[in-house]
Amino acid sequence: MTVVAAVRPYVPGLALLGGGAVLAAVIGGAVDALSPLVVAVVVGAVVGNTVGTPDAAEPGVDVDTLFLETGIVLLGAAVVVEEFLAAGPTVLGLVLVTVAGGLVLAEGVARLLFRVGTPTSSLLAAGASICGVSAVVAIGRVLDARGSAITLAAGTVLLFDAVTLVAFPLAGEWLGLSSRQFGVWAGVSMFSTGPVAAAGFAHSPEAGQWATVTKLARNALLGGVAIAYSLAYTASSATEPGVRRLWTEFPKFLFGFLVVAAVANSGLLSTAALDSIGLVSDALFTLAFVGLGLSIRLRQLRGVGAAAVGVVLVHLLVVSALALGAVRWLL
Repeated sequence: MTVVAAVRPYVPGLALLGGGAVLAAVIGGAVDALSPLVVAVVVGAVVGNTVGTPDAAEPGVDVDTLFLETGIVLLGAAVVVEEFLAAGPTVLGLVLVTVAGGLVLAEGVARLLFRVGTPTSSLLAAGASICGVSAVVAIGRVLDARGSAITLAAGTVLLFDAVTLVAFPLAGEWLGLSSRQFGVWAGVSMFSTGPVAAAGFAHSPEAGQWATVTKLARNALLGGVAIAYSLAYTASSATEPGVRRLWTEFPKFLFGFLVVAAVANSGLLSTAALDSIGLVSDALFTLAFVGLGLSIRLRQLRGVGAAAVGVVLVHLLVVSALALGAVRWLL
């Protein structure tokens, strides 16, 4: 198979993402204080919920995940290690507390208040506490959850991803948070990586960096949480542990982010090279956020169960309120 033949199926989708990214850049550049990344999500959502994504474009549009992960890897070049080392212990502590507390809170609320049984309660807890849909899928595989439970939990997380993507930047402005405060707050409170990054950059570039790095710290806990769930469910159900399957779902781009950050802070790259990497990262984020918008389907979100929404809503309100107090006090 020639290179041209291999690439051809992806061309329509890449053209759709590229066209949306160009439109977002033009609108964002024409309107002061309007981030092209936020416009990219809106453009994708409008297209996705009006004309939809053509079947021929699906393969290329699905590449948006690769663009997002590559953009995050390259974002490591913008990290100033000294700043993150200074705040690192505090941010890491916030991440550990919010993830652990969020898991316990969501499990308790699901089982005791809304009578949501297992494994759905665990899927909702993992999705809200760690890394959104990725955590739902990964923990679902570990626990051998049925497709209906995974679909319900994933749909609930996607609903809140759409809501928080709009609500958090507005709340950050109203609350008068600094860039670092807002970035860390979004990073420990919101769910999926894409919306977290989009909300952060909607506030400011610095907030986008803090939000992404904080979110990556949460993502890195996925392995440990999966092991804990696997052992807990194995002990209670006598099933075979499923941790060995986790590696296929673990966000391996975390390692690339760390490598790029280390190289960028070693002094090996010139300022021009770092600026070029930053431009490429911004472009990849814009393409990915168009794809993120295309994935938002309002019709699908209407079918989410009330109990699942209640569980995640309580989790979001409690965790975000406590996290807000913490970042104001500590940062």
